[in-house]
Amino acid sequence: MKQFFACLVLAFLSGIFTSCQADKSDNNAAYTADVIVYGGTCAAVTAAVQVIKQGKTVLVVSPDKHLGGLSSGGLGFTDTGNKAVIGGLAREFYHRVFMEYDKPETWKWQKKSEYGNKGQGTPAMDGVDRTMWIFEPRIAEKVFEDFVRENKVKIYRDEWLDRANGVVKKDGKIVSLKTLSGKVFTGKMFIDATYEGDLMAAAGVKYHVGREANSVYNEQWNGIQAGVFQHKHYFQKDVSPYKIAGDPKSGLLPYVSNEPIGKNGDGDNKIQAYCFRMCLSSNPDNRIPFPKPAGYDPAKYELLARVYKAGWTETFQKYDPIPNKKTDTNNHGPFSTDFIGQNYDYPDASYARRKEIIKEHELYQKGLMYYLTNDANVPADVRAEMSKWGLPKDEFKDNGGWPHQIYVREARRMIGKEVMTENETLGKKAVTQSVGMGSYSLDSHNAQRYVKDDGFVQNEGDIGVHPKNPYSISYGSLVPKKEDCENLLVPVCMSSSHIAFGSIRMEPVFMILGQSAASAAVQAIDNKVAVQDIDYAKLREQLLKDKQKLEF
Repeated sequence: MKQFFACLVLAFLSGIFTSCQADKSDNNAAYTADVIVYGGTCAAVTAAVQVIKQGKTVLVVSPDKHLGGLSSGGLGFTDTGNKAVIGGLAREFYHRVFMEYDKPETWKWQKKSEYGNKGQGTPAMDGVDRTMWIFEPRIAEKVFEDFVRENKVKIYRDEWLDRANGVVKKDGKIVSLKTLSGKVFTGKMFIDATYEGDLMAAAGVKYHVGREANSVYNEQWNGIQAGVFQHKHYFQKDVSPYKIAGDPKSGLLPYVSNEPIGKNGDGDNKIQAYCFRMCLSSNPDNRIPFPKPAGYDPAKYELLARVYKAGWTETFQKYDPIPNKKTDTNNHGPFSTDFIGQNYDYPDASYARRKEIIKEHELYQKGLMYYLTNDANVPADVRAEMSKWGLPKDEFKDNGGWPHQIYVREARRMIGKEVMTENETLGKKAVTQSVGMGSYSLDSHNAQRYVKDDGFVQNEGDIGVHPKNPYSISYGSLVPKKEDCENLLVPVCMSSSHIAFGSIRMEPVFMILGQSAASAAVQAIDNKVAVQDIDYAKLREQLLKDKQKLEF
C-alpha cells in the first residue's frame, strides 16, 4: 500500500498520472509509435530522424548495438560517385563529419595539416555547409548518436526480430513485430532498414537472392560474367588451383570451387563476396599487432603465395588513408580480403548460421593479415610494410579493434511495385517518381572462384560499369507489391536487380532512401492510405523542402 501511494505522489509531482507496478519485466511489454523502424544502419537513423522532423512518433528496433552499419563499421573512404546529387540528411551527415574534423581535439594521432584536405568538398560545391567524405569509424558513430540524441529518438538495441512468429499481419498490413526478447512493437507504418531484409521476408514480401539472368530484365551485365574483368581483382597470370601445382589428382586448394562455370548471362544463386572493411593504424602508440587467430593454417593462403610468385605487387593498393594515420582497408587483387564463395547461404540463414558465417569471415581475414605479416612465402618488403600496421586501439573498443559490422554487399532484394535495373541506372529508361539519386558505378565484387577449362584458376563476377550521368531512383522500388504488404517500406533491400543494386548499395544512397521512405510513411499515415497509393506530387514537395536531390 505504501508503494502504491508513493507512486501516486510521484505521478502527481510530474504532472502525469501513470500506473505503478512493482518489478514488472520490460520483456513481453507492448511499445507503440506511428512508425516502427527495424534496423541500426545509416538508413535506419535517417528514417527515424525524418519521422521526428515531420511530427510523428518513431521507435527504432535495432539488432545492432552500434548505430550506422558500414558507415560507422569501417567504411570511411566513402563511395560517393557524384557528390552533387547527395542531399538531405545524408549531406548533413557529411557536413557534421567535416565539423568534427574542424575541431583540433579530433586530431589526436596526426596533425590536420599533415593529412590535408583529402575527402573534403570544395567551398564552391558545398557553400557554407562544408562536407568531408573520408572519416574514422568512431567519428561516424558519434555523428549518428548525435542525430539520435538531438531528435530524442528512442532506440531499442540488441533486439532481434522473431523471424518465425514475430510478425502479425491483418488485412494486408503489418500490425506488430515481436523480438526474441518478447517485446512487441506496434505501429501504423514499418520500415525495414536492415542489410538482410528480415522484416520484409517475415512479412511475406516477395524477394530475390542471387543474380538474375540477363533475360529477366533485358540487361547486359547481370548473371554470370566469366572472362569479364573491369577491375583488377582477377588472376592476371596463370596460377594452378591444385594442391600440387598442375596435378588435378592432388585436389583443389582451399577456396576454389569444383563447380563448373555456367553460361554467361545465366542467373544463379550466387552473391557478391563479403569482407570486413578493416580500419588499420600505423601509429605504434595506437596499434594492436595482428594476432595469430584460432585455427590458423597457412595452407589456406597457398593461392596467394602463388600469386606473389607470379609477380603480383599490389598488396597495399587499397589501404586508403583516413585521418589520424589510419586506413579504410578494402579488397584488392585476385586473392584478398573478400571471402569469395563463402556467403551464399547468408541472406536466408538462421541467426545462428549467420553468426557462424561472420566468424568464418573474421578468422579468414585475421588469418590473412597474420599470413601477410609473418609467412616466408610473402615477399620480404610486403612483410616489412605489414609489420607497421595493426588494429587501432581507439576504434571498436568493445571488439578488440575489429569492426562490428561485416560488409553485407548484397543479401535479399525485394521484388516490389517497380524494379530498378541497369536500364534505369544507365539512363536507357526514365524514372518518373524519383525519391533520390545514385551515381556510382554498377559495382559487383566477385561471386565465385573456379577452374577454367585450361586448368588454371580464375575469379568471376567482378563488374564495374559507369553510368554516364547520375540517375533517379523510383519510389516504386521502395514499396512492395500491394498484395504483399500495404504499410511497409524497404530502403536498403529495395527492389532492384543484382547489377543495378551494385550501384544503389552505396551508404550515402541508403541514407537518402531512408529519409525518403520516412516521408512517404508519414504521408501514408496522414492520408490513411497504403504506401503504394500516396500522392507522389506531395511527397516530391516534401523531399525538395528537405533538400533532397531528385533529378540531375
